[in-house]
Amino acid sequence: MKKFCFDKNSVISQIFKDKYTTTAVIVLLILYLGILFADFLAPYSKEFSDRHRAYVPPSKVFTINEQGKLSWPYTYNYQRYFNAEELKISYKLDRSQKYFLKFFCKGEKYKFLGIIPTDRHLVGVDKGGRLFLLGTDINGRDIFSRILFGGRISLTIGFLALFISFPLGMLYGGISGYLGGFADNIMMRISEAIMSIPSFYLLIILAAILPTNMTSIQRFSLIVVILALIGWAGFSRVVRGMVLSIKKQEFVQAAESIGASKLRIVIKHLLPQTLSYVIVAMTLSVPSYILSESGLSFLGLGIQQPDASWGNMLKEAQEYVNILYRPWLLTPGFLIFIAVLSFNLIGDTIRDILDPKSKLR
Repeated sequence: MKKFCFDKNSVISQIFKDKYTTTAVIVLLILYLGILFADFLAPYSKEFSDRHRAYVPPSKVFTINEQGKLSWPYTYNYQRYFNAEELKISYKLDRSQKYFLKFFCKGEKYKFLGIIPTDRHLVGVDKGGRLFLLGTDINGRDIFSRILFGGRISLTIGFLALFISFPLGMLYGGISGYLGGFADNIMMRISEAIMSIPSFYLLIILAAILPTNMTSIQRFSLIVVILALIGWAGFSRVVRGMVLSIKKQEFVQAAESIGASKLRIVIKHLLPQTLSYVIVAMTLSVPSYILSESGLSFLGLGIQQPDASWGNMLKEAQEYVNILYRPWLLTPGFLIFIAVLSFNLIGDTIRDILDPKSKLR
Protein backbone atom coordinates (compact mmCIF):
# COMPACT_ATOMS: atom_id res chain seq x y z
CA MET A 1 0.00 0.00 0.00
CA LYS A 2 1.37 3.38 -1.00
CA LYS A 3 2.00 5.74 1.86
CA PHE A 4 2.33 9.51 1.83
CA CYS A 5 5.82 10.50 2.94
CA PHE A 6 6.34 13.96 4.37
CA ASP A 7 9.81 14.48 5.80
CA LYS A 8 9.36 17.43 8.14
CA ASN A 9 13.06 17.71 8.94
CA SER A 10 13.98 17.72 5.26
CA VAL A 11 11.47 20.47 4.46
CA ILE A 12 12.65 22.64 7.36
CA SER A 13 16.30 22.23 6.40
CA GLN A 14 15.58 23.19 2.79
CA ILE A 15 13.58 26.23 3.91
CA PHE A 16 16.56 27.57 5.82
CA LYS A 17 18.87 27.07 2.84
CA ASP A 18 17.19 30.04 1.13
CA LYS A 19 18.34 33.32 2.70
CA TYR A 20 15.18 35.21 1.74
CA THR A 21 12.91 32.58 3.25
CA THR A 22 15.09 32.41 6.35
CA THR A 23 14.73 36.17 6.72
CA ALA A 24 10.95 35.85 6.28
CA VAL A 25 10.78 33.19 9.01
CA ILE A 26 12.81 35.39 11.38
CA VAL A 27 10.61 38.41 10.65
CA LEU A 28 7.41 36.47 11.32
CA LEU A 29 8.92 34.99 14.47
CA ILE A 30 9.70 38.50 15.73
CA LEU A 31 6.19 39.71 14.88
CA TYR A 32 4.46 36.82 16.62
CA LEU A 33 6.71 37.02 19.66
CA GLY A 34 5.93 40.73 19.78
CA ILE A 35 2.17 40.24 19.86
CA LEU A 36 2.50 37.32 22.29
CA PHE A 37 4.37 39.47 24.83
CA ALA A 38 2.62 42.70 23.85
CA ASP A 39 1.61 43.60 27.41
CA PHE A 40 5.21 43.34 28.58
CA LEU A 41 6.81 45.04 25.55
CA ALA A 42 4.30 47.89 25.24
CA PRO A 43 5.08 50.94 27.39
CA TYR A 44 1.35 51.64 27.74
CA SER A 45 -1.87 49.64 27.81
CA LYS A 46 -4.26 49.50 24.88
CA GLU A 47 -6.66 51.79 26.79
CA PHE A 48 -4.02 54.49 27.36
CA SER A 49 -4.81 57.93 25.95
CA ASP A 50 -3.36 61.40 26.56
CA ARG A 51 -5.54 63.92 24.74
CA HIS A 52 -3.01 66.71 25.35
CA ARG A 53 -0.44 64.89 23.20
CA ALA A 54 -2.26 64.31 19.93
CA TYR A 55 0.01 63.64 16.94
CA VAL A 56 3.19 63.84 19.01
CA PRO A 57 6.25 62.84 16.91
CA PRO A 58 8.30 59.77 17.89
CA SER A 59 10.35 60.37 21.03
CA LYS A 60 14.04 61.01 20.47
CA VAL A 61 16.31 58.91 22.67
CA PHE A 62 19.72 60.39 23.43
CA THR A 63 22.83 58.57 24.63
CA ILE A 64 25.25 61.52 24.43
CA ASN A 65 24.83 64.40 26.88
CA GLU A 66 25.54 68.11 26.37
CA GLN A 67 29.18 67.63 27.29
CA GLY A 68 29.62 65.07 24.52
CA LYS A 69 30.00 62.18 26.96
CA LEU A 70 28.27 58.83 26.91
CA SER A 71 25.14 58.88 29.04
CA TRP A 72 22.39 56.55 30.15
CA PRO A 73 19.60 56.76 27.52
CA TYR A 74 17.24 59.65 28.14
CA THR A 75 14.55 61.59 26.35
CA TYR A 76 12.69 64.90 26.52
CA ASN A 77 9.00 65.61 26.51
CA TYR A 78 7.53 67.47 23.58
CA GLN A 79 6.12 70.96 24.16
CA ARG A 80 3.02 71.91 22.21
CA TYR A 81 2.80 75.28 20.44
CA PHE A 82 0.90 76.94 17.60
CA ASN A 83 2.84 77.39 14.37
CA ALA A 84 1.56 80.71 13.00
CA GLU A 85 3.33 80.31 9.65
CA GLU A 86 1.75 76.92 8.83
CA LEU A 87 -1.40 77.53 10.91
CA LYS A 88 -1.15 74.23 12.74
CA ILE A 89 -0.26 72.76 16.11
CA SER A 90 3.40 71.71 16.28
CA TYR A 91 5.73 70.23 18.86
CA LYS A 92 9.28 70.96 19.91
CA LEU A 93 11.53 69.30 22.48
CA ASP A 94 11.38 70.74 25.98
CA ARG A 95 15.03 70.46 26.97
CA SER A 96 14.47 71.81 30.47
CA GLN A 97 13.96 68.35 31.95
CA LYS A 98 15.57 65.00 31.13
CA TYR A 99 13.66 61.76 31.58
CA PHE A 100 15.90 58.72 31.80
CA LEU A 101 14.80 55.38 30.41
CA LYS A 102 14.13 52.55 32.84
CA PHE A 103 14.09 48.88 31.93
CA PHE A 104 11.91 46.23 33.57
CA CYS A 105 10.16 49.05 35.34
CA LYS A 106 6.78 49.27 37.03
CA GLY A 107 3.84 50.55 35.01
CA GLU A 108 0.21 49.78 34.35
CA LYS A 109 -0.99 46.47 35.71
CA TYR A 110 -1.78 43.58 33.35
CA LYS A 111 -1.78 39.79 33.23
CA PHE A 112 1.33 38.31 31.65
CA LEU A 113 0.21 35.84 28.95
CA GLY A 114 -3.29 36.44 30.29
CA ILE A 115 -2.51 34.49 33.47
CA ILE A 116 0.12 36.05 35.76
CA PRO A 117 -0.76 39.45 37.32
CA THR A 118 2.17 41.87 37.12
CA ASP A 119 3.03 45.50 36.43
CA ARG A 120 6.50 45.09 34.93
CA HIS A 121 7.18 46.53 31.47
CA LEU A 122 10.27 46.23 29.32
CA VAL A 123 10.91 49.95 29.06
CA GLY A 124 9.61 53.15 30.57
CA VAL A 125 10.78 56.60 31.66
CA ASP A 126 11.04 58.62 34.84
CA LYS A 127 7.85 59.89 36.41
CA GLY A 128 6.37 62.78 34.45
CA GLY A 129 7.98 61.74 31.18
CA ARG A 130 6.36 60.22 28.12
CA LEU A 131 7.96 57.67 25.80
CA PHE A 132 6.30 57.42 22.38
CA LEU A 133 8.62 55.27 20.26
CA LEU A 134 6.45 55.67 17.14
CA GLY A 135 4.57 58.83 18.06
CA THR A 136 0.86 59.15 18.86
CA ASP A 137 -2.42 59.31 16.97
CA ILE A 138 -5.16 61.94 17.03
CA ASN A 139 -6.34 60.76 20.45
CA GLY A 140 -2.88 60.81 22.02
CA ARG A 141 -2.55 57.00 21.99
CA ASP A 142 0.87 55.42 21.69
CA ILE A 143 1.28 54.00 18.17
CA PHE A 144 3.92 51.45 19.21
CA SER A 145 1.71 49.96 21.94
CA ARG A 146 -1.33 49.86 19.67
CA ILE A 147 0.67 48.14 16.91
CA LEU A 148 1.56 45.34 19.33
CA PHE A 149 -2.02 44.91 20.53
CA GLY A 150 -3.50 45.40 17.05
CA GLY A 151 -1.20 42.73 15.64
CA ARG A 152 -2.92 40.17 17.84
CA ILE A 153 -6.00 40.61 15.68
CA SER A 154 -4.41 41.22 12.30
CA LEU A 155 -1.94 38.31 12.49
CA THR A 156 -4.13 35.68 14.16
CA ILE A 157 -7.73 36.13 13.11
CA GLY A 158 -7.03 34.61 9.68
CA PHE A 159 -6.18 31.26 11.28
CA LEU A 160 -9.76 31.05 12.51
CA ALA A 161 -10.95 30.96 8.91
CA LEU A 162 -8.30 28.38 7.97
CA PHE A 163 -9.41 25.99 10.70
CA ILE A 164 -12.93 26.12 9.28
CA SER A 165 -12.47 26.31 5.52
CA PHE A 166 -9.63 23.83 5.00
CA PRO A 167 -10.99 20.79 6.89
CA LEU A 168 -14.41 21.38 5.34
CA GLY A 169 -12.98 21.84 1.84
CA MET A 170 -10.73 18.78 2.13
CA LEU A 171 -13.52 16.48 3.31
CA TYR A 172 -16.06 17.78 0.80
CA GLY A 173 -13.66 17.62 -2.14
CA GLY A 174 -12.37 14.19 -1.11
CA ILE A 175 -15.87 12.68 -0.87
CA SER A 176 -16.92 14.27 -4.15
CA GLY A 177 -13.86 13.03 -6.03
CA TYR A 178 -14.06 9.52 -4.60
CA LEU A 179 -17.78 9.01 -5.23
CA GLY A 180 -17.70 10.45 -8.75
CA GLY A 181 -20.63 10.21 -11.15
CA PHE A 182 -23.96 11.83 -10.30
CA ALA A 183 -23.00 12.62 -6.69
CA ASP A 184 -19.82 14.34 -7.87
CA ASN A 185 -21.78 16.48 -10.34
CA ILE A 186 -24.31 17.58 -7.73
CA MET A 187 -21.66 18.39 -5.13
CA MET A 188 -19.58 20.39 -7.59
CA ARG A 189 -22.61 22.38 -8.78
CA ILE A 190 -23.27 23.29 -5.13
CA SER A 191 -19.68 24.43 -4.64
CA GLU A 192 -19.82 26.48 -7.85
CA ALA A 193 -23.00 28.16 -6.63
CA ILE A 194 -21.25 29.06 -3.37
CA MET A 195 -18.21 30.36 -5.25
CA SER A 196 -20.45 32.69 -7.27
CA ILE A 197 -21.51 34.62 -4.15
CA PRO A 198 -19.73 38.02 -4.23
CA SER A 199 -17.91 38.16 -0.92
CA PHE A 200 -17.37 41.94 -0.88
CA TYR A 201 -21.06 42.78 -1.16
CA LEU A 202 -21.86 40.05 1.32
CA LEU A 203 -19.54 41.73 3.82
CA ILE A 204 -21.31 45.06 3.37
CA ILE A 205 -24.67 43.37 4.01
CA LEU A 206 -23.34 41.58 7.07
CA ALA A 207 -21.91 44.80 8.49
CA ALA A 208 -25.36 46.37 8.19
CA ILE A 209 -27.44 43.54 9.70
CA LEU A 210 -25.18 42.38 12.54
CA PRO A 211 -26.39 43.41 16.03
CA THR A 212 -25.12 46.77 17.18
CA ASN A 213 -24.35 45.54 20.70
CA MET A 214 -21.66 43.15 19.46
CA THR A 215 -18.05 44.08 20.10
CA SER A 216 -15.91 44.78 17.05
CA ILE A 217 -13.90 41.61 17.62
CA GLN A 218 -17.09 39.54 17.79
CA ARG A 219 -18.37 41.21 14.63
CA PHE A 220 -15.25 40.55 12.64
CA SER A 221 -14.87 37.00 13.96
CA LEU A 222 -18.39 36.27 12.78
CA ILE A 223 -17.65 37.81 9.39
CA VAL A 224 -14.49 35.69 9.04
CA VAL A 225 -16.41 32.54 9.96
CA ILE A 226 -19.03 33.30 7.31
CA LEU A 227 -16.34 34.04 4.73
CA ALA A 228 -14.65 30.75 5.61
CA LEU A 229 -17.91 28.90 5.02
CA ILE A 230 -17.88 30.40 1.54
CA GLY A 231 -14.16 30.19 0.81
CA TRP A 232 -13.89 26.42 1.21
CA ALA A 233 -15.66 25.84 -2.12
CA GLY A 234 -12.75 26.77 -4.38
CA PHE A 235 -10.34 24.77 -2.26
CA SER A 236 -12.60 21.70 -2.41
CA ARG A 237 -12.52 21.72 -6.23
CA VAL A 238 -8.74 21.41 -6.25
CA VAL A 239 -8.81 18.59 -3.69
CA ARG A 240 -11.50 16.83 -5.71
CA GLY A 241 -9.31 16.98 -8.83
CA MET A 242 -6.36 15.49 -6.94
CA VAL A 243 -8.51 12.70 -5.52
CA LEU A 244 -9.82 11.86 -9.01
CA SER A 245 -6.25 11.33 -10.19
CA ILE A 246 -5.26 8.95 -7.38
CA LYS A 247 -8.43 7.04 -6.46
CA LYS A 248 -7.72 4.30 -9.04
CA GLN A 249 -4.27 3.54 -7.69
CA GLU A 250 -3.45 0.17 -6.14
CA PHE A 251 -3.34 1.23 -2.49
CA VAL A 252 -6.94 2.52 -2.77
CA GLN A 253 -8.08 -0.71 -4.43
CA ALA A 254 -6.34 -2.69 -1.68
CA ALA A 255 -8.26 -0.75 0.98
CA GLU A 256 -11.52 -1.42 -0.86
CA SER A 257 -10.75 -5.12 -1.15
CA ILE A 258 -10.40 -5.53 2.63
CA GLY A 259 -13.80 -3.91 3.19
CA ALA A 260 -12.77 -0.42 4.36
CA SER A 261 -15.66 2.06 4.39
CA LYS A 262 -15.75 4.86 1.86
CA LEU A 263 -15.33 7.53 4.53
CA ARG A 264 -12.30 5.70 5.96
CA ILE A 265 -10.73 5.42 2.51
CA VAL A 266 -11.23 9.13 1.91
CA ILE A 267 -9.87 10.25 5.29
CA LYS A 268 -7.20 7.61 5.85
CA HIS A 269 -5.84 7.00 2.35
CA LEU A 270 -6.85 9.74 -0.10
CA LEU A 271 -6.71 13.02 1.80
CA PRO A 272 -3.18 12.44 3.16
CA GLN A 273 -2.01 12.34 -0.46
CA THR A 274 -3.15 15.96 -0.86
CA LEU A 275 -1.23 17.15 2.20
CA SER A 276 1.56 18.80 0.23
CA TYR A 277 -0.93 20.99 -1.62
CA VAL A 278 -2.87 21.71 1.59
CA ILE A 279 0.26 22.94 3.41
CA VAL A 280 1.14 25.28 0.57
CA ALA A 281 -2.43 26.52 0.19
CA MET A 282 -2.72 27.24 3.91
CA THR A 283 0.56 29.17 3.92
CA LEU A 284 -0.52 31.24 0.93
CA SER A 285 -4.03 31.82 2.30
CA VAL A 286 -2.94 33.51 5.52
CA PRO A 287 -1.83 36.72 3.70
CA SER A 288 -5.22 37.01 2.00
CA TYR A 289 -6.97 36.99 5.35
CA ILE A 290 -4.51 39.54 6.74
CA LEU A 291 -5.28 41.81 3.79
CA SER A 292 -9.02 41.15 4.17
CA GLU A 293 -8.96 42.19 7.82
CA SER A 294 -6.90 45.26 7.04
CA GLY A 295 -9.09 46.27 4.12
CA LEU A 296 -12.35 45.77 5.98
CA SER A 297 -11.15 47.61 9.08
CA PHE A 298 -9.83 50.40 6.85
CA LEU A 299 -13.31 50.71 5.31
CA GLY A 300 -14.96 50.65 8.74
CA LEU A 301 -16.52 47.18 8.34
CA GLY A 302 -14.16 45.25 10.60
CA ILE A 303 -12.53 46.11 13.91
CA GLN A 304 -13.99 49.31 15.33
CA GLN A 305 -12.38 51.94 17.52
CA PRO A 306 -11.25 52.01 20.29
CA ASP A 307 -10.05 48.43 19.61
CA ALA A 308 -6.85 48.39 17.59
CA SER A 309 -6.00 46.53 14.42
CA TRP A 310 -3.47 47.40 11.76
CA GLY A 311 -6.29 48.14 9.32
CA ASN A 312 -8.18 50.71 11.37
CA MET A 313 -4.90 52.27 12.53
CA LEU A 314 -3.93 52.79 8.90
CA LYS A 315 -7.24 54.54 8.22
CA GLU A 316 -5.93 57.65 9.95
CA ALA A 317 -3.09 57.87 7.44
CA GLN A 318 -5.41 58.22 4.44
CA GLU A 319 -5.37 62.01 4.73
CA TYR A 320 -2.74 63.76 2.65
CA VAL A 321 -1.76 66.07 5.50
CA ASN A 322 -1.05 63.14 7.81
CA ILE A 323 1.06 61.36 5.20
CA LEU A 324 3.06 64.52 4.62
CA TYR A 325 3.56 65.71 8.20
CA ARG A 326 2.98 62.57 10.30
CA PRO A 327 4.62 59.68 8.41
CA TRP A 328 4.78 57.54 11.56
CA LEU A 329 1.06 56.84 11.06
CA LEU A 330 2.03 54.71 8.03
CA THR A 331 3.87 52.18 10.22
CA PRO A 332 0.90 49.71 10.35
CA GLY A 333 0.78 49.67 6.54
CA PHE A 334 4.49 48.88 6.38
CA LEU A 335 4.02 45.99 8.83
CA ILE A 336 1.10 44.63 6.78
CA PHE A 337 3.34 44.66 3.71
CA ILE A 338 6.19 42.92 5.59
CA ALA A 339 3.91 40.22 7.06
CA VAL A 340 2.18 39.44 3.74
CA LEU A 341 5.49 39.36 1.86
CA SER A 342 7.01 37.03 4.47
CA PHE A 343 4.11 34.58 4.29
CA ASN A 344 4.24 34.59 0.48
CA LEU A 345 7.99 33.93 0.44
CA ILE A 346 7.59 30.98 2.82
CA GLY A 347 4.62 29.63 0.86
CA ASP A 348 6.46 29.82 -2.46
CA THR A 349 9.50 28.07 -1.00
CA ILE A 350 7.42 25.26 0.50
CA ARG A 351 5.64 24.83 -2.84
CA ASP A 352 8.97 24.54 -4.65
CA ILE A 353 10.20 21.97 -2.12
CA LEU A 354 7.09 19.78 -2.18
CA ASP A 355 6.50 20.17 -5.92
CA PRO A 356 9.83 20.73 -7.73
CA LYS A 357 8.07 20.82 -11.12
CA SER A 358 6.35 24.09 -10.14
CA LYS A 359 9.74 25.76 -9.91
CA LEU A 360 10.65 24.58 -13.40
CA ARG A 361 7.36 25.89 -14.74
